[in-house]
Amino acid sequence: MATHPILCVPDPRLKEVSSPVESFDDELRKLVDDMFETMYDANGIGLAAIQIGVSRRVLVIDLQPEDPDAEPVACNHDGHEHTHQPTKREPRVFINPEILDTSEELATYNEGCLSIPEIYAEVDRPARCRARWFDLDGQAHEAEMDGLLATCLQHEMDHLNGVLFIDHLSRLKRNMALKKLDKLRKAA
Repeated sequence: MATHPILCVPDPRLKEVSSPVESFDDELRKLVDDMFETMYDANGIGLAAIQIGVSRRVLVIDLQPEDPDAEPVACNHDGHEHTHQPTKREPRVFINPEILDTSEELATYNEGCLSIPEIYAEVDRPARCRARWFDLDGQAHEAEMDGLLATCLQHEMDHLNGVLFIDHLSRLKRNMALKKLDKLRKAA
């Protein structure tokens, strides 16, 4: 496994429509392993292959929920000691995903993106969706999703179609987000 640099706006590859996966082989398995390694290294919960420069319809998600069975861990951040509940890994792979149906009801999440670091904005998306995808063995799956998983899947699928979460914002909010990103880059 290896970590890869994550493409950031305004890289034009982020606006490409990714190509379908045709071979479920060792090369695909390595890509998925590298995607998880890169996503975990960047503290993300989702990553599309195009974000590491591979124009294939592959995405990985791990919402990393808290593990209620694990012992709390003591931490010391910025001189403040506290405990937190460890998370457990629940990696999910979606190859050639497609959304079959969405709810009319919307959910609003404060979204961020590894390709637009440190920028967050509230985005409205369908609260539920029904999706179909393939796993690493080429087996088809179909499921209804809701909550954060539905939002994350829709966000990552947007990447496969050359759409970023800021494209869902008004022109004013999108321009404000990009100006903020410019300021953060200049300050770094």
